[in-house]
Amino acid sequence: MKFTSVAAAVALAATAQPGAAFAPAARTNNAVSTTQLHVQMEAPKKSLPKIEKLKIASDYLRIPLDEQLQTEEIGISKDAYQILKYHGSYQQNNREKKGPKDYQFMLRLKQPAGELPPELYRLIDDLSAKHGQGDLRATTRQCFQIHGILKGSLKTVISSIMNIGSSTVGACGDVSRNVMTTPAPFDKPEYHYAREYSKVFAELFRPMSPAFSEIWLDGEKAASVETWAKEVAHHNVDEKMLYDNGRGIILSDTTEPIYGTQYLPRKFKIGVTVPGDNSLDIYTNDIGVVVITNDAGELEGFNVMVGGGMGRTHNKENTFARAADHMGYVPKEDIMEVLKAIVAAQRDHGNRDVRANARMKYLVHTLGIEKFTKLVESYAGKEIAPWRPMEEWKYSDWMGWWEQGDGKLFYGQHIDNGRVKDEGSFRLKSALRVLVDKYNVHSILSPTQSLIFRDIDPKDKEGIEAVLREHGILPLEEVDPLARLSMACPALPLCGLAQTEAERIMPSYIERMRALLDRMNLPGEEILMRMTGCPNGCARPYMAELAFVGDGPKSYQLWLGGSPVLTRTAYPYMAKMPADKLEETMEPILAMFVQQRQEFEAFGDFTHRVGAEAIEKYSASYVPGSVVA
Repeated sequence: MKFTSVAAAVALAATAQPGAAFAPAARTNNAVSTTQLHVQMEAPKKSLPKIEKLKIASDYLRIPLDEQLQTEEIGISKDAYQILKYHGSYQQNNREKKGPKDYQFMLRLKQPAGELPPELYRLIDDLSAKHGQGDLRATTRQCFQIHGILKGSLKTVISSIMNIGSSTVGACGDVSRNVMTTPAPFDKPEYHYAREYSKVFAELFRPMSPAFSEIWLDGEKAASVETWAKEVAHHNVDEKMLYDNGRGIILSDTTEPIYGTQYLPRKFKIGVTVPGDNSLDIYTNDIGVVVITNDAGELEGFNVMVGGGMGRTHNKENTFARAADHMGYVPKEDIMEVLKAIVAAQRDHGNRDVRANARMKYLVHTLGIEKFTKLVESYAGKEIAPWRPMEEWKYSDWMGWWEQGDGKLFYGQHIDNGRVKDEGSFRLKSALRVLVDKYNVHSILSPTQSLIFRDIDPKDKEGIEAVLREHGILPLEEVDPLARLSMACPALPLCGLAQTEAERIMPSYIERMRALLDRMNLPGEEILMRMTGCPNGCARPYMAELAFVGDGPKSYQLWLGGSPVLTRTAYPYMAKMPADKLEETMEPILAMFVQQRQEFEAFGDFTHRVGAEAIEKYSASYVPGSVVA
């Protein structure tokens, strides 16, 4: 059965489940969503939305960007900006500066599996100093961003990155974004497969338009093939991408056989990991893939989950964060075709009429996992097998020293909110350059905005520690666990969507929370906290045990109840919490935690168990200072 629009899918769900057309499907896994909604989709528009018309008219992502880049203006038009996103860049301006807008550009790299070869780090270190604002920003999807690039430098920066064997293509836009994986570089079969297949999927769903080379390389081929493409060449990815089973996956479009002229309805995210390792927030992805091996370590196939996503809009109840559903098990020989089928299902049935409901999570949510699976099977031509049992999920940030398993070491370097900079005695950017130049360090960006140095010879351990110490970098044991567990998006001053601060204010929130925990005799308590300046969820706040989501100037929504192992969404507890009311708001919640927690119960599990109503009731009668552990 095939639908012409998500509205038809809603109609089917309403027929199958009277009175619950948009209710969450029953969940059969441990990724429990706390979203409880009975809302209606917005009515479809009579004609294509402007953004869809723009994609069609862009001639595969050329127009009007190519012309706008040639003008003398410091910025580009709104239409050109929408197309530029597919090339990996966002137009920004400093919202705190008065006067005419000082347009600049943020450039996001594509780094499947988060891998950062030393030659690429040297390049972006130089580019950020010469053409950017002098720092780098590690994202929550394992790639670097360069901020502050002027329009006239974009071509130089992008072409340099392409010619060294990297890319920015697909880092943004309505396509498959950077493919994530567990950052731990263990020399174990399942970890090797996770890294390998993250690169396979990155190649499988890369945009094929020649616009990228035409605009940035004057139509020439890049001087070096993308590093990850060379590493997975033996998988014959292009052949499998173009294979047409005759069931509607492949379009009659010779330029973009999977995406077509309209690409996807919205951005699309894929993550790959191994059983038990949820260091990448696997349930937040449109597709989550888990490597399954036999007792000999040989690859058998993959467990596949679908329908995760973070973005939502304040005061729009038909937008919400959602943890993915377990779809089933796919043998290794079928995985590329099944993932193509999932992408095709979203391409054809995702909601292009209402962009706020365009992510695949809404299609999965509306149909329910069983009907969505049937839809995928109709494209793939095969049934999806049941999900295979696995070990329970655990969370680790993989910071500190670890043995890789091959005689080498790796070291996880915590980075506060992903900002690689030199500021006063803290000279992280310089330290990384010294490590790369002296030890030729290969790195991996982590899903928590930090960095892992891999393949370290044990004899170099002391030297690496000395370099970090000499550049003012705290050893891991001196980093507050609250800081290690936290994340924040960049927000102000450059993000056009930010309603309030995030990255710049998160360190003070950590300090204030630590002081409150100490005052309540909870010095060893570790709480996974996240902050964003708007509800779009870039720092994945809705999975955290405690989250602050910007909803106005110096104001945040407070979210509680996420899992410490990142397997369920949190719930909104309070709106419009003033920034100066943090301690007043959190003290009664922590007091209730002290008095009513079960043995070894984590903060997120406790607030999930007792719920918002009980917390509100307790807080209403709480006397400040009356409870300590």
